[in-house]
Amino acid sequence: MYQFVSPKKVYYGEGSLSRLQDVLQELKVHRVFVVADPALKDLQVIDPIIHILEGEGVEVTISTDVVPEPSLNVGNQMVEQARESQAELVVGVGGGSALDLAKAAAVFIDNKGGVEDFLNLSGQQKFESRGVPKVLIPTTSGTGAEVTDISVFSLEDTKDVMTHPYLLADYAIIDPVMTYTLPPNVTASSGMDALTHAIEAYTSKHATPLTDSLALEAIGRISRNIRSAVWNDRDYKAREQMALGSMQAGLSFYNAGVAGVHALAYPLGGLHKVPHGESNAVLLPFVYDSIFPACLDKMAGIGKALGVPVEGKTNRQVAQSVVRYLLELVEDVGLPTTLSVYDIEEKDMERLVDNGLQQTRLLKRSPKPLSETAVRQIYFNALRGELTHS
Repeated sequence: MYQFVSPKKVYYGEGSLSRLQDVLQELKVHRVFVVADPALKDLQVIDPIIHILEGEGVEVTISTDVVPEPSLNVGNQMVEQARESQAELVVGVGGGSALDLAKAAAVFIDNKGGVEDFLNLSGQQKFESRGVPKVLIPTTSGTGAEVTDISVFSLEDTKDVMTHPYLLADYAIIDPVMTYTLPPNVTASSGMDALTHAIEAYTSKHATPLTDSLALEAIGRISRNIRSAVWNDRDYKAREQMALGSMQAGLSFYNAGVAGVHALAYPLGGLHKVPHGESNAVLLPFVYDSIFPACLDKMAGIGKALGVPVEGKTNRQVAQSVVRYLLELVEDVGLPTTLSVYDIEEKDMERLVDNGLQQTRLLKRSPKPLSETAVRQIYFNALRGELTHS
């Protein structure tokens, strides 16, 4: 027995941004709080959104106080701005950080306390109100934040999350046009983030037939298109497919969960400020090099979705080929394949291990339990760029 959860409405496709007008007419709101990445305002990417909002006669308050990997302080500042706006609707536009801040803003408008009071690892409070409705509009193809109920925040040496059904979007609008101007490095890191979501969801201990179907579709779609999306800025079809694949991966991992890659990536972001997509990408091959013996059938399925040759090979051989493929893919899209690129050294390993092991919410979904010894080996392998079993 299982359940599947998603936003109330998901709009996808070129031109779907226009559905924001339908949302406004449905909700009949008068005050809207917009959370947007600052670059989107500078590049006038959010102008069509503001035009739709003002065209419906609503009062618009815009905050561009969004930073990558937002801290608790940034989160609380955004919450205060949202409360002061007295908004009846929150619209989030941008990458994962902007969407996560928009979720928090919408819920905290009608709840007391600060972000720190509701964190997974240390928070003690529970939300009493749903807050106000929220519309989430991604401008990257990677985080899946528009279809999840998770808000991620950076702490001093790791990350923690708020997760609650009230944080789930009421409306998600995925218009690929919003991603067409992304630079190669953002396309690569967000794309590898989405691929990691799909792969971890597929091998999660909480996977279901429905999440599996979405994950496999996403794995194939992303792997076929990510190279061209990164390096050919005129291949809009590839970017359209990346947007769809990212959404599929987001729906899959929201319901099945992610595991070891994300658990060990969080300390990289907290301690060393490695961007989230890159931290997932650099660890992905090394985590699966460690855990593949526990999910050989699933690794064979991933191999087929990736287009890895499987005929005449055992599932173990396919799994090893998948790990090598993932390492080559990270390199192909121009992302680092070792932790040493981020000035991480052997002396940093024990602190990474300690912080990674604290992410029990994620680690418990791994198909193979990750012991302290296994986590340490993964970090060391990623530091040196060496695979143990593949």
